[in-house]
Amino acid sequence: MSSNVTAVSYGVNLSLPEVQLLRRSLAGAGLEIGAESTAGDNRYSVFSADCTLPQTVTAVGLAGLRRSIAAAGVVGVDTAIVPAALRRAGRKFLIMDVDSTLIQQEVIELLAAYAGKREEVTAVTEAAMRGELDFAQSLHARVAVLAGLSADVVDSVCAEVTLSDGAAELVAAFKAAGHAVAVVSGGFNQILRPIAEGLGLDYWIANELEIVDGALTGKVLGDVVDRAAKEKYLREWAAAEGIPMEHTIAVGDGANDLDMLGAAGLGVAFNAKPAVREAADAVVNMPYLDAVRYLAGV
Repeated sequence: MSSNVTAVSYGVNLSLPEVQLLRRSLAGAGLEIGAESTAGDNRYSVFSADCTLPQTVTAVGLAGLRRSIAAAGVVGVDTAIVPAALRRAGRKFLIMDVDSTLIQQEVIELLAAYAGKREEVTAVTEAAMRGELDFAQSLHARVAVLAGLSADVVDSVCAEVTLSDGAAELVAAFKAAGHAVAVVSGGFNQILRPIAEGLGLDYWIANELEIVDGALTGKVLGDVVDRAAKEKYLREWAAAEGIPMEHTIAVGDGANDLDMLGAAGLGVAFNAKPAVREAADAVVNMPYLDAVRYLAGV
């Protein structure tokens, strides 16, 4: 029987003894190991093994399989069990969250600092990302503190934003291989637009800050981009590209990403909140976003 999944293990330090332990963990979970490969650079290492799932494991059981391998594996090393069909797909669709995923910052917190409300807004943001607050309500409350700020603050915040390590490389790798790349954000178009255009993204959307007479009004225009909207755009954009959902990869860190991660062929939690790590198909606990390319076989 040909391999039907690939076990991808990755960590900052991955020694030969640790690889041997990973092999034993995979075999102990009932996986038949085939071809192996290694990758990575001076930041982290990747060990991949094509495997055949035991007949007793269904797609629903993949999450439990991943957890059992993690429990028996190497401390500081995560292992994802990725369907071979996704890794071999001719075209794939990558969609990512923006704040604390594509970029290192939470933009609303940067904006709030100019209103002297950063600590207050940060506390609300963290609660929303843990899923303790309704995202749309929390967004309206956080944006309200920005009322009266000069629109020039947008340019100031743009200058403070930095991409996550490996973000540009991840996008470039997917684009060079002919895949589609999108981002969907609960943040703001005014900040996202130059980032998306600079990276050459195929699709992108966020909330629109209302600006009147050169000042922020403390409101957003139109419907809020929340967790339901993120899944909606994933499905719409993948369909527009003619890419089946089984060949999509979604990456995010907060509770408002959960629907998107669950709908994608592979949902990846990137330095995420506990509830997101628990629900995701794969977990990246390193600050290197380009690790996702190895999960997807790009």
